[in-house]
Amino acid sequence: MYDFAIIGGGIVGLSTGMALGERYPDAKILVLEKESRWAFHQTGNNSGVIHSGVYYKPGSFKAKFCRDGCQSMVEFCQKHEIPHEVCGKVIVATAEQELPLLENLYQRGLENGIQVQRITAEEVKEYEPHVNCIAGVRVFSTGIADYKRVCQKYAELIQQQGGDLRLNTKVEQILDTASGQRLETNQGSFAARFIINCAGLHSDRIAKLGQVNPQAKIVPFRGEYYELTPEKRYLVKGLIYPVPNPDFPFLGVHFTRMIDGSVHAGPNAVLSLKREGYKKTDFDLRDFAEVMTYPGFWKLAAKHADEGIQEIIRSFSKAAFVRSLQRLIPEVQSEDLVPTHAGVRAQALMNDGKLVDDFLIIPGQNSMHVCNAPSPAATSSIEIGKAIVEQIPAPQLNAPLNV
Repeated sequence: MYDFAIIGGGIVGLSTGMALGERYPDAKILVLEKESRWAFHQTGNNSGVIHSGVYYKPGSFKAKFCRDGCQSMVEFCQKHEIPHEVCGKVIVATAEQELPLLENLYQRGLENGIQVQRITAEEVKEYEPHVNCIAGVRVFSTGIADYKRVCQKYAELIQQQGGDLRLNTKVEQILDTASGQRLETNQGSFAARFIINCAGLHSDRIAKLGQVNPQAKIVPFRGEYYELTPEKRYLVKGLIYPVPNPDFPFLGVHFTRMIDGSVHAGPNAVLSLKREGYKKTDFDLRDFAEVMTYPGFWKLAAKHADEGIQEIIRSFSKAAFVRSLQRLIPEVQSEDLVPTHAGVRAQALMNDGKLVDDFLIIPGQNSMHVCNAPSPAATSSIEIGKAIVEQIPAPQLNAPLNV
């Protein structure tokens, strides 16, 4: 009998396991991951950015956890000698109509307690000489990190605390018992007093297995990237972002220098036809049918039809993708870019067509379900793990729960 069982071995599941071990050192902790390695999906395919929290609504979980997580992630990387760099970023306006939106971002950064600075087009060029813009905002605390290494360290720390880590173990059923819950998996049965669902792209399904209504459905969006050829990496020194459309849930194509020195350009954002669909040809009938029969998806699609069409065009037209990048760096040419790996974002969508715009953590009977944790979850992972643990009733370790 375990005291806690965590479903999902991405960065949120592992950070939660680490936080549980720190708070309850005598607890028996189990982490289950259906893949052959940790951080296989969202975490292992993200942009590697340590976000500052400049975009998020003041007072939201995202704003607080990201601001605090930015600092705690840097400190964690420093402590454990994980490759990282606090390089800062610039957000730039390339047209007059974007200036009020840029000012709004600047004010939001101040409200969220982030060090931000208005800079002129000439000052932008001091940081990014090849950028074309009319104004910018400098965000000082943004950085980059190797999140796969972060997850490996989280897993090592859980093991050092005495936790039990199981890869290649897929949860297929959750059953209530007199003393908690029983997880039926492809590797046998595991009993736990309390379960924590951090299953990412499948978190809504796991919640339903646990008799919890997540009140939203996970809709997968694939983010496709190009990479600058090595001889063109000099065009980007750090991180360059456009002013995002405040009504659209994605940040627009941007340039990101990765911790290995490569420079990624993107992503666009298109509906994936499979929850773990990293290629355009990936298709799963169940996943596809769930989205197509979900009223919330069609309401979202109708609201963002124009933006959605542009994203699809960029997905199939490299020329269109390049034109978007040239708004930021006019020197970039098609031959300077080669395709690189894609990522899939697990985005919770409500039945009324509204995207869940904050982290969503739902309590259940002897359970907790993380049903929306897209970006900036990696940055915020230490803070999310702590917050989850704070919401869990203190366990009677090695004694039956009264249920």
